[in-house]
Amino acid sequence: MTALPQTARQIALAVLGQWRATGRFAAGLLETAFSRSEHISSADRGLASELTYGVIRRQATLDAVLRPQMKRPPEQVEAELWMLLQLGTYQLLFLSPASQHAAIHETVELTRWLGKDRWTGFANGVLRSVQRALGEGTAEAAAADAIPTKAGRFLKLAQPLLPDPKADPAGYIAAAGSLPDWLVETWSQRLDFDELLRMATWFNSPPNTWLRINPLRANPTDVIAALAAADIEATHHDGPMIQLDGTAFVPGLPGFAEGHFSVQDPSAAAAAQLLAPTPGQNVLDLCAAPGTKSAHLAELMQNQGQVLAADSQPDRLKLIAPAADRLGLSIIEPVLVNESGEGFPEGPFDAVLVDVPCSNTGVLGKRPEARWRLKPEEPARLALLQQRLLRQAAATLAPGGRLVYSTCSIEEIENDLVVAGFLEQFPQFEQIERQTHGPGMPADGGFQALLVSRGD
Repeated sequence: MTALPQTARQIALAVLGQWRATGRFAAGLLETAFSRSEHISSADRGLASELTYGVIRRQATLDAVLRPQMKRPPEQVEAELWMLLQLGTYQLLFLSPASQHAAIHETVELTRWLGKDRWTGFANGVLRSVQRALGEGTAEAAAADAIPTKAGRFLKLAQPLLPDPKADPAGYIAAAGSLPDWLVETWSQRLDFDELLRMATWFNSPPNTWLRINPLRANPTDVIAALAAADIEATHHDGPMIQLDGTAFVPGLPGFAEGHFSVQDPSAAAAAQLLAPTPGQNVLDLCAAPGTKSAHLAELMQNQGQVLAADSQPDRLKLIAPAADRLGLSIIEPVLVNESGEGFPEGPFDAVLVDVPCSNTGVLGKRPEARWRLKPEEPARLALLQQRLLRQAAATLAPGGRLVYSTCSIEEIENDLVVAGFLEQFPQFEQIERQTHGPGMPADGGFQALLVSRGD
């Protein structure tokens, strides 16, 4: 029996195996693994997270590099061994060149930790072949022997292992950018090669952490000063938003326990800001769990009035009250609704936020599993659910009230077409404002539309 994982590479390999076997989100699996590991350092915690998320994000690129290094086709290699090879290849491609010897040695040692000594020679040979496939220095443009790593930067390969971007631009983006073929083909109908490459590169970069300051308890200047005292760099952006330089273990940040901030991306925060509720109003947040947007609404309302936070998932709904307590917000009331609509709040509400379930195509970097879970038919299927939720939400709005429809998708079928269909069916509503957020400009992608009921 394999011992409990303790090192960063053992944790990453174990979590990747659980992710593939169960389909559960890697974040939760990582936290469970960390809690079971004795005295794990912050450095090992960070490395385990990078390796796990990196392999999930980059698996199509890793596979493109791995396949030519062996005589067997992938389907004839044990799944766990292939995953181990992906883990080693990720380190060789994307970690420091100075760590290549350690990457090979430590990855090969995982075969012994697994009790699979018969894999040792094969894994060592393949990873050394991958090492030889690396070129010298960097490349300046997309090419069959160049992997995009950061904006305008490419890793040089010793030989062309990817599709030629001139002959097969979509194939290059799918392999070098590690995205499903069908999704790249869909995006290619409206985006040029340079924009596809920019988006793919951003989706494969570890996301920075954004914090939304709680104005009832703190201000950006003081939070940035407290972070600086803890050797954490942060930059103030518009309004209540500050950006950390890289990622962080948020519960350990100074001010978190005191409710000085919440984690939220600027594009997500734009939804509550667009709705702009005022103190004393009666507000509905539909699909509210885990309550980040509900809290933002309550903060904008200066904790005066009422925010009904409705959701159909009881486990996630339970997360709302503790978050509200931490932030010192007393006007948020969690409400469980049935997916069939039973228990749906009746209103009337002065303002409604409907942040619908969506394809997540604007947040593929932050939710690395999403790109591989998503199927070609999903956006159209989700659009039907989104239309229903928008109609239900609108029925609760008082005459003259404000409604914001919001997604973290960049698909027209989930955004403009849903709103257009709704406005055609309900001419008493008018679209006042529309916001689109391109992935990486500067944060997550998404969409919001402000709709106002004209009344009778």
